[in-house]
Amino acid sequence: MLIRKHFRSLLVATALVLPAITAGCAARVAVGYRTYDPYYTDYHVWDDHERVYYNQWAGETHRDAHRDFRKLKKNDQKEYWNWRHKHQ
Repeated sequence: MLIRKHFRSLLVATALVLPAITAGCAARVAVGYRTYDPYYTDYHVWDDHERVYYNQWAGETHRDAHRDFRKLKKNDQKEYWNWRHKHQ
């Protein structure tokens, strides 16, 4: 009986806390991430602002704008950074 009481309390506490934890993680992802440009030795925050440039570059160079930048080949990343620094 005592175990059931504690189990129910733990279950209720988990149900109340879990949405707050997952919402915090979602908010952090929406901000973006920081990426290093090794060719110009600087950092860029990959957020909505950077995605505008990336989508423009992808359109001009006939690439898939939905492909994650981090999964591009190194040569394509280098080409993006060269283009990006010319369009600041």
